[in-house]
Amino acid sequence: MDARRAAEQLKLTPDMDEDTTGAKLAPWRGRPSVGVRALLVAVAACCALATFAALGYGEELELDGPDAAAKPALAHAPLARPVPTVPVAVTIDAHRAGRRVPADFLGLSFEVSSLPQIAQYGTRGNLVALLRSLGRGVLRFGGVSADTRVAWSDSADPPAAWASSVLTPLDLRGLAQLLSASGWHTLLTLGLAHFEPAAIARETATAKAELGHALVGVEIGNEPDAYMRHALREAPWGFPQYAPQARAYLNAIRPLAPHVALAGPDASGSAAFEAWGRGEAALRPRLLTGHHYPLGCHQLPAPSIERLLDARTRHAEDGSLARYMRVASAAHIPFRLDETNSVSCGGRPGISDTFASALWAVSYIARAMAAGVSGINFHGNPANCRGYAPLCAPTPARLATGALSVRPEWYALLLARQLVGDRGLRTSLRAGVAHGAPPPNVSVTALRAANGAVHLVVVDDDPPGSPRLLLHIHVGSRYRQARELALTGPSPSAGSGVLLGGRTVAADGGWSQPARLPTAARKDGVLAAYVAPSSALLLTLR
Repeated sequence: MDARRAAEQLKLTPDMDEDTTGAKLAPWRGRPSVGVRALLVAVAACCALATFAALGYGEELELDGPDAAAKPALAHAPLARPVPTVPVAVTIDAHRAGRRVPADFLGLSFEVSSLPQIAQYGTRGNLVALLRSLGRGVLRFGGVSADTRVAWSDSADPPAAWASSVLTPLDLRGLAQLLSASGWHTLLTLGLAHFEPAAIARETATAKAELGHALVGVEIGNEPDAYMRHALREAPWGFPQYAPQARAYLNAIRPLAPHVALAGPDASGSAAFEAWGRGEAALRPRLLTGHHYPLGCHQLPAPSIERLLDARTRHAEDGSLARYMRVASAAHIPFRLDETNSVSCGGRPGISDTFASALWAVSYIARAMAAGVSGINFHGNPANCRGYAPLCAPTPARLATGALSVRPEWYALLLARQLVGDRGLRTSLRAGVAHGAPPPNVSVTALRAANGAVHLVVVDDDPPGSPRLLLHIHVGSRYRQARELALTGPSPSAGSGVLLGGRTVAADGGWSQPARLPTAARKDGVLAAYVAPSSALLLTLR
C-alpha cells in the first residue's frame, strides 16, 4: 500500500444538503460489520505499521526542527492478548494559531417558558454548583416559546389571549440572583411573532434594571427566518421584511434602555445565516447568533446514533461552521452558536440522551472553538430527561426543588472547560489502514493553551469492538509527555455509566479531575497514545 492510496481512503464526501433543522442526508451507505472490519485491520496491521513511515508522520509538530524517524514508545504495558490497532499520524501546524477561546464560551440554552423555574434555582438545588464547575458561561433563554407561548406582564392585567404563560419582573429578579451566585451572564430572546413594541420595550428595560451587566444582549425573535414555515408570518417574508419590524423594536427600546446590546439574527442554520447574518450586521449588533442541529426530527432516513457520529455529518458541520464564520469575520462581529444539540424538535430518546450525544458534543465543541466561534449554548428542557438535556430533573418533585441530574452531554462540557483560553491549531490525519478497509471514524482537534501546552481532542466514533487507534505525534524535544483525560461510557447507546477521568459528577454537582492521570511518554521525539473505540481522549502535551 502506498501513501497516496492511504490518503485517498481518508476522503470524506459531504452528503448533507443543508444544516438547518430540516436538514436531509443522502441515502445511507453501509459500512462493513465490526467483525469484518476488525479482521481486515488485524490481518493488515503488520503491513500497515511497516509502511507507516511512508505516510509522512515525521512532519508532526516539529517545533524544534526535524527529528529522525523513530519507532514510537507504547503508552501502556503490553496487553496479555494482542488487540488490533490502527496507526494514525497527527499533523499539527503549531505556528498558525486561531482566535482565543473566550472565558464565557460554554453555555446552556433554555426555553423562555422555563425561565421562571430556572430563576428559582438561585436559592435552591444544585444548579449554582453545576454552573460554577464549568467556570464562567452564558445562560440563553429563547426557543419557540419566546414567540408563541410567553408574554411579558408587569401589571395586574390579564396576559394576551395567545399566551399560555407570562414573564414578570419577579422572574427576572430571581434570575439575577442565580447569575450573581454562579458568575454567569445571560442572553434573552424577545418575542416578535406577536408584534408588541411597547410591551417588549418595558420588558427589556426591566431586564436591564434587574440584570445589569449580566445581560449580554437581547435577540429579536427566535429563528425569525423560519416564521413562514411555522405560520407566524405570511409571504413574502425575508430579512427585508424583518428589518423594519426589528428597527421598530429598537426604536421603542432605546429611550427606556439605551445601553442594551443587540444580538441576532438567531437564525435556524448557516444556510439561512448567509443572508440574514449579513442583513443583521447592518443593525450593528454586538453579537451575531445562529443555531445548529445535525439531525432533523423529520429526516429520512430517520435520526440514529450511526448518523449522528458519521464522518459525513462532521464534514457537513465543518462546512456549516465555515459559513457562519465567513459572514461574522467579514462583518468583524463575534458569532455565537446560541442554540445547538443533537436532534431538533426536543431530541430523540435513544440518541439525544445517550453517550453518543457526549461523543458528538466533544468533537463539535472542539471544532467550533478551532473555527473561531465565540461561544456555544446547548439547548435543553430541565423537565425532559429523555430528549436533549445536559441537565434535567427526573421527577416533578426534583424539578421543584432544583435537584438536577447531569446527562451524558454534561461530561462533554466538563472536558471542554479545559480548552477555554486556548487558540485553535490546524490539524490533519493519516491512517495506516489496509487496502479495502475503511478509515477510522475519528475526529482530532488541536488547540494551544496560553502556557504553551498543546491540547489534542481525539474522538473515536467507531463502534465497540473496532480496533483501537494508536496515535503517533512527533513533538521534537519541546514536549516530554502527554497527560490523558479519557471520556468513556459502556456503549454509545448507554444512558448512564459515563466517566470523565474515571469519575462521575457528584449529586451536588461537583466533579474534580484526578490528581494523577495516565501519561504517554516521549521516546526519540515521538509521543504515542492509544484511543479506544467509542471514547474521547483529551491529551495535554506538556
